[in-house]
Amino acid sequence: MMNGSFSTPEYLRLSGQGQRSPGVWSSGMVSIDNPIPQKPPGGNSPRDNPVLLDFVQANDYATPSDKLVIVMVGLPARGKTFIARKLLRYLSFFHAINVRVFNISDYRRRMHGAYHKADWFDPANEAGSEARKKCSDAAMDDLVAWVASGNDGRVAILDGTHSTLEKRKYTLKRLAPLECKVIMIESICDENEVIEQNIASTGLKGTDYAGLPVDESIADFRERVAHYEATYQTLDENGVESSHSWIKIVNFKRFIINNIRGYLPSRIVQFVSHLHTKNHVFYLCRHGQSEYNVKGKIGGDSGLSGEGDKFARALADFADKNIIIDHDGLFGPKSNIVPVRLWTSTMRRTRETAKYLRHDKIHIAYHGDDVDGRSQDWIQLRPRAWPNLDELFAGVCDGMTYAEIEELFPEEFARRQKNKLAYRYPRGESYIDVIHRLDPILLEMERHREPLLIIAHQGILRLIYAYFLGYPREKAPFISIPIHTIIKLRPAVYSCEEERFELLKTTHDDGQAEPPSH
Repeated sequence: MMNGSFSTPEYLRLSGQGQRSPGVWSSGMVSIDNPIPQKPPGGNSPRDNPVLLDFVQANDYATPSDKLVIVMVGLPARGKTFIARKLLRYLSFFHAINVRVFNISDYRRRMHGAYHKADWFDPANEAGSEARKKCSDAAMDDLVAWVASGNDGRVAILDGTHSTLEKRKYTLKRLAPLECKVIMIESICDENEVIEQNIASTGLKGTDYAGLPVDESIADFRERVAHYEATYQTLDENGVESSHSWIKIVNFKRFIINNIRGYLPSRIVQFVSHLHTKNHVFYLCRHGQSEYNVKGKIGGDSGLSGEGDKFARALADFADKNIIIDHDGLFGPKSNIVPVRLWTSTMRRTRETAKYLRHDKIHIAYHGDDVDGRSQDWIQLRPRAWPNLDELFAGVCDGMTYAEIEELFPEEFARRQKNKLAYRYPRGESYIDVIHRLDPILLEMERHREPLLIIAHQGILRLIYAYFLGYPREKAPFISIPIHTIIKLRPAVYSCEEERFELLKTTHDDGQAEPPSH
């Protein structure tokens, strides 16, 4: 023991009656001095060494009010499905909540086919109205059955227009026997630019207009929307819905919150207040090869190797020719210079990877922002170092190779092999721990409008990549994020487009090869 603490081998290799077994670390173990130990946070979880907030245990004392149903409200092409799918992804990935979306339009396509002319959506069309009600009832039947079938704090999202007070009353009546919490989320858009972007990104990219000419599709869709507008009633229009819980989103700028309380509802409010439907582009890349990569060591805070420095220079050239120039016209006229953000971790190897990037000053102006569109100075790729983006901390195994971990701590090595997502290094972190510290990063990524370059680490980028590509988080620890490669992501409502750019052929192993079973 040195300075009141165990050296690494001694700390993990305590032996003797009632003490820890060699090569394994655990908390809350029975010993002579502690025969009835406290369970660690989340100790009832089936996971090994869990995170407290990551485990919702079904139990006999749970009540229906532990469940939540979210009812979407709004005209077509106002971002309802965008919000619903974002909530599904966020709550399931970052909060381990069992979430399911019941999209009424999907039921309509399955039951009556994808394409119907606009007059089928006219409230005066009795046959169309009856058919659409059957679709809504079918979605509601499945939702009610699913919510009632589990006691795990699940969340159901009913995605539809619910465009009149009468329809919302009917929906709430159907949900009443569940005795669960209900939150209505209304999306209102009255800015033509937002509506046009929503029509282009959702209304015409689904299956409803597959194979039809674009002009014909747009005209028909506008007529469909007009039928809904003729009878549309906004939430609490006459003060008769003031006792309900709801969130009203206006142009993804203004947020009106009514009768919202509780941890999860508050997290939902915080999340949706960061959303917008404008184009997003993210560039993800690992730091250049580090000195520890060359030696096959994990963790540490080493600098770049010579090859890593070559990548840093290649990255700067790529940024000048591709990242700061909008070749796709996503943010205005093609080939314009656009403002770009840069995030790194606080670790030396990511900051060194960014050191050759140029930080030119440009001028920007956003219509309708908090300075009324006045021109502002912008520093291109201004570095922002986030501790949240630091690599997963390997604790007492920091600075070791995987071979050394297997030799010195075989039981720890085996535990990690068994469940890589939940395994927590002794005095270190698990992937689930990292998910929780990435939560504020994700909110900021959703909020920003400018392209964003993130220089981070394989463990961190695996999780960010998995979130946007829709992978279950159990698969995230096994995703390959190649070194010296840029991954460009462009999230959309139903998908996430991806491009990869290998900037430098790697002549050495990056040292991050997983054990054979992984």
